[in-house]
Amino acid sequence: MIRDIVARWPGSSHDSTIFFNSSIEANEFGNGLIVGDGGYAVKNYLLTPLLNPLTRAENLYQESQIRTRNIVERSYGVWKRRFPILSLGIRLDLSKVEAIIVATAVLHNIANLQKEKIPVTTNEIQEQINLVNSVNNNVTNDNIRNNANDRTRKNLINRHFGEMC
Repeated sequence: MIRDIVARWPGSSHDSTIFFNSSIEANEFGNGLIVGDGGYAVKNYLLTPLLNPLTRAENLYQESQIRTRNIVERSYGVWKRRFPILSLGIRLDLSKVEAIIVATAVLHNIANLQKEKIPVTTNEIQEQINLVNSVNNNVTNDNIRNNANDRTRKNLINRHFGEMC
């Protein structure tokens, strides 16, 4: 289920820019954690992947981080298969695009509640999606962060995964 959606940012905006300008950033998480990809800066509540896990705790962390992120990524994939316009690009007036994105999210949730089958992708749509993705993958992804982020992540790993070893 999609629990929250903000569609006012242009597609060229980096995920981390949107996140760090959201109301979520200001909230206190207590013992809660958020999982993100390598494009996010590490925070004491935001877990990002390690470049090279070495210890048992780091490997447990990495496995948990990847498994959790995969669930989220798969759900976005189902949403995009249900509404291919989300993958191919919406070529309409910007004022209509936000409403369309939110509407597809609502319809996606309704389909999930009604236990609708996950749609398959036709070859033609998949070829168009692959073309769009190949263009998007050429954009640089800054996965390697500075030492301060590495220290923050190591503290999180030791606190949450070190006790498991």
